[in-house]
Amino acid sequence: MAENNNNLRLTAEQWVLEGRQVAIATVVQTWGSSPRSAGSQLLIDSTGDFLGSVSGGCVETAVITEALEVIKDGKPRLLDYGVSNEMAWEVGLACGGHIHVYVEALLEAN
Repeated sequence: MAENNNNLRLTAEQWVLEGRQVAIATVVQTWGSSPRSAGSQLLIDSTGDFLGSVSGGCVETAVITEALEVIKDGKPRLLDYGVSNEMAWEVGLACGGHIHVYVEALLEAN
């Protein structure tokens, strides 16, 4: 996974240099069964293009939607998906797992 995250970081840097507005989502904690481990990342730009993965399926779609909001307002978010959460069934995390995903905007370095 470290190699994939390094490639993702290089792509993130390239997207920012191209002038794209970008957010990155990172799985910061998991419990039970989850499709991706802690440290997995998803890169999203303001047009909805993305690279990487934090979960898959509808959870990933929900994270992308939140990332677009983070790009708009610049406020990071800690997202929580799990079977005890009513949203988990709506977004498809019915595997018995629970994940926290941190989403933050990436800004161009001066």
